[in-house]
Amino acid sequence: MTPIPPDQSQGSLAYEALLAAIRDGRYRPGDRLREVEIATRLSLSRTPIREALRRLEADGIVEHRPRIGAIVRSLSHREIVELYEMRLVLERTAAELAAKHAVAAELTELEALNDAISAAVANPELAAALDQQFHHCLYQATRNRFLLESTRALTNALMLLGPTTLADEGRITSVCQQHQVMIGAIRIGDAEGAGAAAAAHLQTSLRYRLAAMRG
Repeated sequence: MTPIPPDQSQGSLAYEALLAAIRDGRYRPGDRLREVEIATRLSLSRTPIREALRRLEADGIVEHRPRIGAIVRSLSHREIVELYEMRLVLERTAAELAAKHAVAAELTELEALNDAISAAVANPELAAALDQQFHHCLYQATRNRFLLESTRALTNALMLLGPTTLADEGRITSVCQQHQVMIGAIRIGDAEGAGAAAAAHLQTSLRYRLAAMRG
């Protein structure tokens, strides 16, 4: 993590730095967040770190355990199923709206991102980051501010899923094929087909996620 500039709000920027570290996987579900270590990394006192940890706890990203301290939350099996159920609803709607509103440049970007995911077979973290960009592009193509706002409510929970499931060539191939079906339906304005492709994609993702939990 980069040291925080002294002329900015230390508590807020400590929060942003920790949020980015959790999003990037530097801190994973179950990891302890030690105030002294974080303060040293950010060149801060422990006071803004405590403030940041309290905010992350209020966001549901961090929890405090007696005799352990702050840790990054882990989602239960039920919470993961509920999260994917909500993602499925939103993603189906996003794909349907994108089929009505997406412009050529957005379709080109979706294609390029999907190609980049396919090429990132040796780098699961990069593939996961590109996959997030793909879905962000899909939501942007809906032209619906309320849908976009709803997706932001899931962002915190998505950070708590743990390591990516895009860790082998077969999984990446499957994801890219499903993305391609979705893009094809959006390109011809087939809202029903795009929605069905998005739903199938999320159902597959949930199966992989639950399988990863079982080890």
